[in-house]
Amino acid sequence: MSSFRIPFAFCFLPFAFCLFSCAPYATFTLPPLPPASAPRAIRWTPQPEPVLARGDWDSHDALNPSVVVKDGVYYNFYSGYDGKAWHTGLATSGDGIAWRKQGRVLSPDAATWEGDYIAANGGALVVQGEFFYWYHAGPRERPQVGLARSRDGRQWRKEPRPVLSAGPRGSWDERGVADPNAIQVDGVFYLYYLGQDRARRQRLGVARSLDGLRWEKLRTNPILEDENGLGEPAVWKSHGRYWMLYTARASNEQRRLGLAQSRDGVVWEKLPGMYAGSQAWNSQVLCDPTVVVAGDRVRVWFGGGDAASPDENLHGQIGLATLAFNF
Repeated sequence: MSSFRIPFAFCFLPFAFCLFSCAPYATFTLPPLPPASAPRAIRWTPQPEPVLARGDWDSHDALNPSVVVKDGVYYNFYSGYDGKAWHTGLATSGDGIAWRKQGRVLSPDAATWEGDYIAANGGALVVQGEFFYWYHAGPRERPQVGLARSRDGRQWRKEPRPVLSAGPRGSWDERGVADPNAIQVDGVFYLYYLGQDRARRQRLGVARSLDGLRWEKLRTNPILEDENGLGEPAVWKSHGRYWMLYTARASNEQRRLGLAQSRDGVVWEKLPGMYAGSQAWNSQVLCDPTVVVAGDRVRVWFGGGDAASPDENLHGQIGLATLAFNF
């Protein structure tokens, strides 16, 4: 799924609600990494066919994979669109290539802050044997980030309130936050996410937390931006650097993946070139990366579509590529 589009409208939250959901601010960087030489070349090698296609309940789109490995099994918490709402589905695999769908595992609850449009587009981590899943929910005009936890990936316990909310009036993320992607470094969680301002600019920021529940946003956010907007970050660490794949959008809603590097997880340098879809099924959109690191190679699952739609009905399917670092 693409980054959200929301109408230009003011919205004020009750003060009591803000006490639970509005994040404080702090100045921080991610921990320094052992120095290492820069790669001489980085090679992107996608498989020609999708590895996870649309199905029954996810008949319109299957996008936004979030792949983690637990006990030797690949778990893919992906987003499926049924024509009315976005849900989180689960697929499992022994090799990350052949997937078996397990059905919907998380859906929006209209009786809560989530609304009835989306509980998906999230990022998962395995934390002490438990799945943590930060996801995009809330009204389309002002989305927020929720947290759910599960032991088996099928039965989930949602937090009753959002764990990361839009910023105050005039801030870079006042119109909403989305696309959460978390990493854990030295026992601290760092959440990379998209924020949108009142001018509908979409940029990336970062927050940190000790428990994954209570977050403080970086005071100097945003950390990465592009003329036409970007989102859907996937961050990992290897070879003395933090790396990020992100989705860059064009004015006509075509999308490609970009790559950036950082020494501290806050100041980022975009690398030249973009990764675009080369097959009919992903000819218009390449988006939503998620990664599993294996030495000098990074396995990347991504969303692809043949229709350049901003939010849904991309005919989305999920592909797999290898990002190889040659030193």
